[in-house]
Amino acid sequence: MVKFAPSILAADFWRLGEQVKAAEEAGANRFHIDVMDGRFVPNLSLGIPIVEAMRRGTSLPLEMHLMIQEPERYVEAFIQAGADTVIVHQEATPHLHRTIQLIKHHAKKAGVGLNPSTPVGTIEDILADIDLLLIMTVNPGFGGQRFIHSMLPKIQRAHHLLQQCNAHCELEVDGGVDLQTAPLAVNAGADVLVAGTAIFADTDGPKAGLLRLMQAI
Repeated sequence: MVKFAPSILAADFWRLGEQVKAAEEAGANRFHIDVMDGRFVPNLSLGIPIVEAMRRGTSLPLEMHLMIQEPERYVEAFIQAGADTVIVHQEATPHLHRTIQLIKHHAKKAGVGLNPSTPVGTIEDILADIDLLLIMTVNPGFGGQRFIHSMLPKIQRAHHLLQQCNAHCELEVDGGVDLQTAPLAVNAGADVLVAGTAIFADTDGPKAGLLRLMQAI
């Protein structure tokens, strides 16, 4: 069954608690929290206080998407704040295996993200060690971007590689996921869909937005 991870980057932070509750009621499986440092991506967003507030406000798992340089420096701080899964980018750390082992040392799930231009094969040797593989279907840094359709074959390749190397690892897709692109990502092999604008910018509210997304697949 496909899982849904609403991205709170697109939420109305004036009403964050209310919107998180609405997404929960619609059947969200976990929440996706984007952290940006203005260096790895050209934007700044969300930090430890938001994670701590989310942890107090929901019992659902929280996954941190660390779009930051040297993520290993902040892994423990985000885990202490309440993260259940920590996703780091292959492109952001020279010692990816060490960073994954650091996350595992704290008994949390470890994920690896890949930018659109990064081949899946670059992490083939550590696939057996991770719990989640995140395929970016936009260039990371900003919400509301259009899905890059040329990433669909990459999702398929990742799916097949995981079947060979680590069938228990979830394949997550992030970027431009909406009513039209969600079915395409799932058909290509995605297990988890991250969506922000499609859920939180729905004119009828996040509950309706998530329910529509579920119905689309």
